[in-house]
Amino acid sequence: MSNPKISVIMPAYNVEKYIAEAIESILNQTFKDFEFIIIDDGSTDRTWEIIQEYSKKDSRIIAFKNKRNLKICKTLNKGIEIARGKYIARMDADDWSYPDRLEKQYKFMEENPEIVISGGTMEVCNEKMEVLNQRKYNLSDEAIRKKLFRYSPFCHPCTIYKKRVAKKMGGYNEYLFDAEDYDFYFRLGLYGKFGNLPDVIFKLRTRSQSVSQARLRRQEKLTLYIRIKAIMEYGYKMTAVDKLYFLGQYLSIFTIPPKIKFWLFNLMRSKLK
Repeated sequence: MSNPKISVIMPAYNVEKYIAEAIESILNQTFKDFEFIIIDDGSTDRTWEIIQEYSKKDSRIIAFKNKRNLKICKTLNKGIEIARGKYIARMDADDWSYPDRLEKQYKFMEENPEIVISGGTMEVCNEKMEVLNQRKYNLSDEAIRKKLFRYSPFCHPCTIYKKRVAKKMGGYNEYLFDAEDYDFYFRLGLYGKFGNLPDVIFKLRTRSQSVSQARLRRQEKLTLYIRIKAIMEYGYKMTAVDKLYFLGQYLSIFTIPPKIKFWLFNLMRSKLK
């Protein structure tokens, strides 16, 4: 069997309510030349059973189950090692991809070989997948790098990146779970350019127990640490505005409750690029 053009990697943990919808959104893509690597990270509900049911119906699904919960970084790195595609497309097991997502992303990456990672516009939804707002991202490498120290430049589960570069970097830093994607972007940026599609290609489901809310404080501290790491280890430079932003975010950790901050962040990111 020839290698597919894209390897979609989707970790899953206790998402029996949502995973069927996520799986079908990938299987129903207009772009067909992909493998779908789904890794159950030690679920205790029916998640693994649902994955197995779908894997029996579609040969593009490659299903694995971790013997114990390894967390997202080790699970993603396992997927990268397994992947055979030229590109890796991320997917989360409680989200939804528009049918033309992979087709648009593959074309964009092929037409812009200098780009190592890209994403697109996504819709922030509630638990029932009703759209709350739209989150746009900067499109060009220059614009993305200008704001790289202020917020994440991509929606992680709707990114696509070059597998060769991801493997060369050693995948995700496993001790940075909860903010592993942000560090991953800084490191990818040493090998090529960033880019984003203006198209809406993804729906992100927000839940009360999601990492973004439940562990926001840890995530924020890691984000600040990663920014320092980007300067000290990766050779990036902060502007004066970046430094002020860094200080403001540091102080906010101790003054603004996580739930309020999460709401404010979504409000600002839905209106600003």
